[in-house]
Amino acid sequence: MIGAVFAAIVVILLAVAPASQATSPAPTPSPSATSSPFSISGFLRNAGAPLADVKISATGQGFEGSATSAANGSWSISVPQSGTYEIELDEGTLPEGIKLADGQENPRQLTFGQTSNQTTIFAFGEGIVIQQGNFAQDLTNRLVAGLSFGLLLALAAVGLSLIFGTTGLTNFAHGEMVTLGPVLVFVLNAVGAPFWLAIVVALIGGGLVGFAQDTWLWKPLRRRGTALVPMMIVSIGLALAVRYVIQFYFGGATEQLPGAQSAEIQLGPISISPNNLWSLIISAVVILIVGLVLMKTRLGKATRAVADNPALAAASGIDVDGVIRIVWIVGGVLASLGGILWAYYRPGVSFNMGSQILLLIFAGVTLGGLGTVFGALVGSVVVGVFTELTTVFGVPADLKYVIPLGVMIIVLLIRPQGILGRRERVG
Repeated sequence: MIGAVFAAIVVILLAVAPASQATSPAPTPSPSATSSPFSISGFLRNAGAPLADVKISATGQGFEGSATSAANGSWSISVPQSGTYEIELDEGTLPEGIKLADGQENPRQLTFGQTSNQTTIFAFGEGIVIQQGNFAQDLTNRLVAGLSFGLLLALAAVGLSLIFGTTGLTNFAHGEMVTLGPVLVFVLNAVGAPFWLAIVVALIGGGLVGFAQDTWLWKPLRRRGTALVPMMIVSIGLALAVRYVIQFYFGGATEQLPGAQSAEIQLGPISISPNNLWSLIISAVVILIVGLVLMKTRLGKATRAVADNPALAAASGIDVDGVIRIVWIVGGVLASLGGILWAYYRPGVSFNMGSQILLLIFAGVTLGGLGTVFGALVGSVVVGVFTELTTVFGVPADLKYVIPLGVMIIVLLIRPQGILGRRERVG
């Protein structure tokens, strides 16, 4: 039955795998190929004014490359792989009268974490005032980036929370539903489908996978009276099976969606990439629509009734199985959309990208309150913001996700039901 659930995915990947592999860039002798998914970037500003034509170089992993800052101060260097690189700013190319602030490390070491893009900031000027100004600007930028990341996490977390609220299932295969969206977009785009059509089909595919899972797997298990712990173990096995089926046909490389690499733009004091800006807007609009549906429509009231008490909802004439099926479809669509936005945030598409943020999705759901949709939203935003703020305070990239998980533990020690969860009597 598990194979039947994902037969459609396997068939699609089988049909287009050769084409998708053919679109991968051929190896070239130059390690600085612009097709590399890994990059190091930043902005150069002095007292808010951009610094243009400044040279920055990167060396490491057998690679040497350089870039020159653009008119808006942005610069980016593509590197062949993750690892540790030495970043050096050529102070001889700085405009006359401008120098690095006291205490700025140059050259400096930079190590990649789980994302394929790393940012480093150079501060300029003299005295603590200029350094504080740069810190405040960097803090603002990281807050906005954290909000964007938190909202895309919330898309997946809301679907997971709806499923848990209506069925009680902790679905570890939700990460693979996140992976499905960007994989389908990449594959369809590789065979020549218009980008907008690829996104629509990917979202529909996510909904169909949610429908198939409930119809052929979870509903039969519920009717058999299977306990929640065995069902959770089934979801773990399903996650592993689907993850490596995707890897078999998609490959282990990290691919890029169209327009994944884009220079940041300046909106007042905020520097943000167009992709992150669109991600923030799309996530906020979709979550607002989901919230309005849950609060204002008959379907939303029925969903909340099933989540509160399935037996009483059934006795009131509500089609519990029908509501659960709709929840699975909506959860699949939201997970696919969150995965597409995550592919632009990282940036990159890989077979295990959903599993990489699954723990953060669970953290958002748990922190906000299990089974509460608005709790999942609040918890995800908290996780996203704390994840991005770690880089401002010098936390190593490999420890980037430790802080928000630590915050979750502290909050749950103080408030076990989560931020918006309800107190319940046990025993």
